[in-house]
Amino acid sequence: MLFNSYQFIFIFLPAALAGYFCVARFFGRGYAAAFLTAASLAFYSYWNIRYLPLLAGSIVFNYAVGTKLESTRSRRLLAFGVAADLALLGYFKYTGFFVGAINGATGAALHAPMIVLPLGISFFTFTQIAYLVDAWRGETEKYGPVKYGLFVSFFPHLIAGPILYHKSIIPQFADPGNYRISYQNISRGIVLFSMGLFKKVIIADNLAPIVRVVFGHAGQVTFLDAW
Repeated sequence: MLFNSYQFIFIFLPAALAGYFCVARFFGRGYAAAFLTAASLAFYSYWNIRYLPLLAGSIVFNYAVGTKLESTRSRRLLAFGVAADLALLGYFKYTGFFVGAINGATGAALHAPMIVLPLGISFFTFTQIAYLVDAWRGETEKYGPVKYGLFVSFFPHLIAGPILYHKSIIPQFADPGNYRISYQNISRGIVLFSMGLFKKVIIADNLAPIVRVVFGHAGQVTFLDAW
């Protein structure tokens, strides 16, 4: 689901906002955070629900490792957690590259599996690696599983970034003011979203055909022609 799609603008976003504030008012902040986490996971599933277990498993794994690091400060556990995250990322991003390199260097005919790169895997992987490092340093605050899950899966950044820092995001989930409707915040959000929508639809989408031609003939385009 793209941010400039009708499904997002007219269905998902209004439903997520309305549901979030209604749940916060009638059931409390904890349930509202859980609702927003579920909405974010549903947003991710809209692309391909088969990759939802990958995201959920990554969240559960890193939360467990981070919680253990907060009490043990074990370098080995940190290395294990980071290595596991990088191995998962490397499998999806570089398996085809390494198989092709081996085939080219040795003349082997190894089969390169068709692997679809999950959306946002780099963002949620590096976000969680940074969290593990901070947990090992003692800079985290024993966040609950719901707040951590929302921190990683929050839909505005999940598929397009940026990589988030827990100290700038998770404390916002504990602010009571963020669970009440603020027309000032809504107006600011509409302005920022409109600016981004303009850049995407008016500027980027219209430049894409020109850029695509240059990338498609990269071997024949000079430095000056590219600029």
